[in-house]
Amino acid sequence: MVKIIMHGCNGHMGQVISDIVEKDPNAQIVAGIDIADQGKNSYPVFTNIDDCQVEADAVIDFSSPKAFDKLMDYCEKRTLPVVLCTTGLNEEQLARVEESAKKIAVLKSANMSLGINTLLKLVQDAARVLATAGFDMEIVEKHHNLKVDAPSGTALALADSLNEAMDNQYHYVYDRSQRREKRDAREIGISAVRGGSIVGEHEVIFAGQDEVIEFKHTAYSKAVFGKGAVEAAKYLAGKPAGRYDMSDVIEG
Repeated sequence: MVKIIMHGCNGHMGQVISDIVEKDPNAQIVAGIDIADQGKNSYPVFTNIDDCQVEADAVIDFSSPKAFDKLMDYCEKRTLPVVLCTTGLNEEQLARVEESAKKIAVLKSANMSLGINTLLKLVQDAARVLATAGFDMEIVEKHHNLKVDAPSGTALALADSLNEAMDNQYHYVYDRSQRREKRDAREIGISAVRGGSIVGEHEVIFAGQDEVIEFKHTAYSKAVFGKGAVEAAKYLAGKPAGRYDMSDVIEG
């Protein structure tokens, strides 16, 4: 039984993860941390992270960049593995992730979905065959109308995965509206769509002469990210200090 502390337990994803763990016989949330105890959880909630001295195997973080530094201090002090799911960290905080990974096990991924991380591996294998044969590579991502960044971090991770497979010889193009020239053979186009309540859709297109191959992942709810975070916490429990990502979880 992996014992988890949920950092940001009263947020939307904190509650999603709480529901997932309730049904998981191999995991248990033993404590939550949030700015207020709303009395809606079956586990104790601490409004001050330093007050939480409950024994645990890992921390899942779905909170705010504002809470990041105290979280890392806490995990380092207690030698607790941490799954970082909070987005929007600045460069200084990202550097702290790498420094902390020298002391504790830290898992951070652009997307916590098991499906997306499997897709990252699949498109790499496809790129080595298809791009080498002259296929053009394009990425189309779709999200809800409240998402402020474009392209998504997952789209960039997919582009990086494709590029890595081709020895980083490609460049990325985000907007062709001002270009009046033939598409370069060594570019990866990334297009962003924003509308409605789309949770997340990512499509990788390999377009060749007279044939097109498409890889597509659609998230119908944010539960897919919560499920991945729980699996990551179970994987990280007991691991030595180091920097981990979801590919490690998939490979076991």
